[in-house]
Amino acid sequence: MARAQGARAQMALAFETVYGTPPAGGFTKMPFASTTLGAEQPLLNSELLGYGRDPLAPIKDAVTADGDVVVPIDAEAFGFWLKAAFGDPTTAGTGPWTHEFQSGSWSLPSLSVETAMPEVPRYAMYVGCMLDQLSWQMQRSGQLTATARLVAQGEAVATTSNTGTPAALQLKRFGHFNGAITRNGSALGNVVSADITYANNLDRIETIRSDGRIDGADPSIAALTGSIEVRFADSTLVTQALNGEACELEFGYSLPSGESFTFTVHAVYLPRPRIEISGPQGVQATFDWQAAQDPVLGRMCTAILVNDLETF
Repeated sequence: MARAQGARAQMALAFETVYGTPPAGGFTKMPFASTTLGAEQPLLNSELLGYGRDPLAPIKDAVTADGDVVVPIDAEAFGFWLKAAFGDPTTAGTGPWTHEFQSGSWSLPSLSVETAMPEVPRYAMYVGCMLDQLSWQMQRSGQLTATARLVAQGEAVATTSNTGTPAALQLKRFGHFNGAITRNGSALGNVVSADITYANNLDRIETIRSDGRIDGADPSIAALTGSIEVRFADSTLVTQALNGEACELEFGYSLPSGESFTFTVHAVYLPRPRIEISGPQGVQATFDWQAAQDPVLGRMCTAILVNDLETF
């Protein structure tokens, strides 16, 4: 009997034209490191009395379909997750193409995502997937990955795939070594690590339905937060925090072959940090920053991906 192994698992996705309806084709094979995407339906204990000490049979509760997908930050596949987070980009060029994603869109696309375990076989199609949160960390070493948190409408399990032959992408990964951080256009030094989290704060429409699924997930007020851990070498960031001023932070990656990913947060506000001396080693400070809408640009952030893929 075949046993499921993560090494043989596959994932494919496609953007939906109608929410909750998987498209007939156009699926793309996606690289991923792990996923918790799934549907669960808890049981409710019986509350009835008068039948003795042994409980009656439980009943089923509502179905919840959601989970995280850990994906590499690369030059092509990551564009699909950026589109899910921000909506359709503005594309320019003739190859390589420059895709510009902007925050603030009221309309976000939905996805159909299929996870496959062919040895069982089990092919789970998750329809109506909306991206609730996208986060990643910058550091000196290690694998560069992002976590996409999805909210799905429901799950349908089959013994054969419904994606046809998914299109393949060329995997060109960015690494931590390719990263850089700038503040107001100048390199920000002494940074030990940085965290970035963009959230659409989806509002699940939990109406009464016979299939137990949600009616949708609407984006509400977005949030862009993170943290920067720095070696305490000057008072630039502390002074900004004390003055209550905003700065522009740019988190970027680039490859020698020309591909690049730049995430610009236009108005970043810093809290006043606690400067602790914990021993003879270097002193470090952590700034848990928050972003807001830039009054000039009219948006909170911009993501630019340069690659050889024309559309997502």
